[in-house]
Amino acid sequence: MLFIWLGLLVTLALAGLVTLYVAFPHRGEDIPHAEWLSDAMSKSNQKVNDKLSALDDSLAAKIDERKSS
Repeated sequence: MLFIWLGLLVTLALAGLVTLYVAFPHRGEDIPHAEWLSDAMSKSNQKVNDKLSALDDSLAAKIDERKSS
């Protein structure tokens, strides 16, 4: 029973973070009274975008390599 409650608590916390991200930093605004959280979310968003673009570039290169072979 404890695991169920902990699982629900983690789910609610994650849903709250997603809601905060969609409501504020995703639109370029700071979270009121929690600028540190806005900064952290913006930095993580930038890192994920950088990683995804690097992955996209490497996949595109592999596809081009296979097409030319």
